[in-house]
Amino acid sequence: MTPSSAPPAPILHTIPDECAVLSVAQMYAADKAAEAAGVAPLALMEAAGLAVTRVIEARGPRRPVVVLCGPGNNGGDGFVVARLLAERAWPVQVGLLGPAGALTGDAAVNARRWRNIGEIRPLTLDLLNDAPLVVDALFGAGLSRALEGAARAAVAAIGDRALTCIAVDVPSGVHGDTGEVLEGIAPRCAATVTFFRPKPAHFLYPARDLCGALTVADIGIPGAALRGIAPRTAHNTPALWDLPRWTWRDHKYDHGYAVVIGGGLMTGAARLAARAARRAGAGLLRLAVPAHAVTIYAAAEPGAFVQPMDTPAELDELLADPRRNGVLIGPGAGVGEATRARVLRILDSGKAAVLDADALTSFEDDPQILLGATRAAKGPVVLTPHEGEFGRIFKIPAGPRLGRARAAAAASGAVVVLKGPDSVVAGPGGEASIASNAPPWLATGGTGDVLAGLVLGLLVQGMGAWQAASAAVWLQGEAGRRIGRGMIAEDLPDALPGILAGF
Repeated sequence: MTPSSAPPAPILHTIPDECAVLSVAQMYAADKAAEAAGVAPLALMEAAGLAVTRVIEARGPRRPVVVLCGPGNNGGDGFVVARLLAERAWPVQVGLLGPAGALTGDAAVNARRWRNIGEIRPLTLDLLNDAPLVVDALFGAGLSRALEGAARAAVAAIGDRALTCIAVDVPSGVHGDTGEVLEGIAPRCAATVTFFRPKPAHFLYPARDLCGALTVADIGIPGAALRGIAPRTAHNTPALWDLPRWTWRDHKYDHGYAVVIGGGLMTGAARLAARAARRAGAGLLRLAVPAHAVTIYAAAEPGAFVQPMDTPAELDELLADPRRNGVLIGPGAGVGEATRARVLRILDSGKAAVLDADALTSFEDDPQILLGATRAAKGPVVLTPHEGEFGRIFKIPAGPRLGRARAAAAASGAVVVLKGPDSVVAGPGGEASIASNAPPWLATGGTGDVLAGLVLGLLVQGMGAWQAASAAVWLQGEAGRRIGRGMIAEDLPDALPGILAGF
């Protein structure tokens, strides 16, 4: 990247196969593609049951097992698990929801195979006496209505009795596409085994909290099945993005010149962001702050340029330098008309822009002004709201996080990072990543400022907006995980060198 160039416009990349997360409908399509390629559905069911069996065996030693089978293919998987465990000398009972005569297709085939060695009992709470290991093969990810009747009673009893439960595909009662727990009831599982590729529910709360240890098993679906599906959701891991590379020929300007707009009262927020941007690799960083606060910032950030900026003319002068190719505004900026005006000027400048915190809340009374400006922006834009800020700007009805983040990205024309324990990064083209590595102790003051700075630091080095935001979310989660409990926001930037050494 030359000193005068701006970051490239966002490019809609194909989701790497190893990162793909499939919706329920896309998983059905993968099954059909496997069948079209000559893989028998019965063979897939057998492989799925074997995968679950291996997970159970790895948890040993042998103990009584109750397999709860539903009326569909999830129940068919359960019958395979029961048969394979019994063949391995595990004591197994099977409880079926509904009449055995109503089973069809491969589920019926595997029910008959089980009947050759064991009994199919009606699903009753008596099956759960004596605290067996429970295999939840009632309903898979395609369930769209709440559990009821015997299934609901059994799932409630699993929780009431604190039984160890292994889920087939997803815990019954979980919506596979959204991570919602339908009417609030699903079993808390020690482990979940799913097949071919994970689904959103495996990474989105509250379902993620119920899945336990996740195994994604290869059951023989050809990887080529993804070609016709073209997934748009990704598990946010380093396989999803490439960090900027440095060579011996590089100059500091080759790695971007970041600008952080600081406020006069909450000076710590912008300072955290600035340090994170520098740790992420920004070649140069300039803090533009009120004149009365210059000494505070300069003393705390000796590696950054600090300049006074109080007037619109001074902002224009700051933005006029073409080498300065990315700007962050929001952390500690203050809520009000001055911040609004600065945001609009930055969006019109052609620079990459990261808008966080006060930069978003300043438009609470008229969010359409902000959204119109982000759609018209001449450079890439990343918005990093938490749930409260998201609600102030995007008047999107309450609902699943993945869908809301995508709707916000479409409405704003920007990349939206909907922060949380399962942060979603959505792009205006419909692509979305879900992170799963954030520890609970990231929920502390200042971590959002650090994240905004990480995004800025990666943007000015030339990463596309969606990739930069996804990488920043993962890097912050990994830093928090490595530091451990007791972490504070100030610790995060300084943990990055140890992480980045692995790339």
